[in-house]
Amino acid sequence: MLPPIALSCGEPAGVGPEIAVKAWQALAGTLPFFWIGDPRHLPRATAHVLISDPAEATRASTSGLPVLPHEFAGVAIPGQPDPANARGVIDVIARGVDLVQSGRASALCTAPIHKKALKDGAGFAYPGHTEYLAALAGVDRVVMMLACDELRVVPATIHIPLAEVPMSLTRETLSDTLRITHEALIRDFGIPSPRIAVAGLNPHAGEGGAMGREEIELITPVIEALRAEGLGLFGPLSADTMFHAAAREGYDAAVAMYHDQALIPIKTIDFAGGVNVTLGLPFIRTSPDHGTAFDIAGQGKADPTSLIAALRMADRMARAHAAG
Repeated sequence: MLPPIALSCGEPAGVGPEIAVKAWQALAGTLPFFWIGDPRHLPRATAHVLISDPAEATRASTSGLPVLPHEFAGVAIPGQPDPANARGVIDVIARGVDLVQSGRASALCTAPIHKKALKDGAGFAYPGHTEYLAALAGVDRVVMMLACDELRVVPATIHIPLAEVPMSLTRETLSDTLRITHEALIRDFGIPSPRIAVAGLNPHAGEGGAMGREEIELITPVIEALRAEGLGLFGPLSADTMFHAAAREGYDAAVAMYHDQALIPIKTIDFAGGVNVTLGLPFIRTSPDHGTAFDIAGQGKADPTSLIAALRMADRMARAHAAG
């Protein structure tokens, strides 16, 4: 039997604590996971069971949310992030990484963090979760995948202005993205011969150079070079015809050239159930595809759908990885 999944608490003043409880209510008895955080930050009257070792999580989950306690400096007031808790948030992430790398957890699922609070309270020097996880794992290059049951999509460039995309889209960047995606589909998704569709950058994939030459000078040469290595790639394709239902049947994942080109289709297909997956780490990491939602924190309104999907995907990936 696989070890349980570790769920880091994320920002305690956000919706993380309440959706963790709702996820346990939905998954108890079917998918073992445990929450790492300060029990004081959970909603009042929450059924939870303190554990001292992840191995206790499966048994504990029949009675309440299994909690691996981690003491924080302060209490949590919904909607009001406290910089005093920043060090605790950071340390919980590192603790989760340690547990999954040591084999005591099968995967790491991370609740949303608030980067400004981490910077203000603990001098957090990373742009976000992903970069911190890469540093903890000692890897130089990771890739963001957004996934739901109907689509897996990877942006080759992420949080940069649109005007900077052509300069940032280098052969090395695109090649690394495609290789990491290919390897993860085999290792973590159990797909022996992945088919990857590659979008063009320009409208109509450049239309033979009439609308831009990146497809001719950059994207096509990269695709051809990696095909020669045995990767199942095709494209560059016009992004406006890649994501309808019939087109999606022809590939296992799509690689887009920039943020919105990737995220618009998946958020249209499954807005609540999308999952953020980090590829290229030496362990499995998933996360709900939303933020801390301070405006509704503590009100019982938070939708746990994305967290539930992230836990289920982490479980499927862990099983595929173990089977491979």
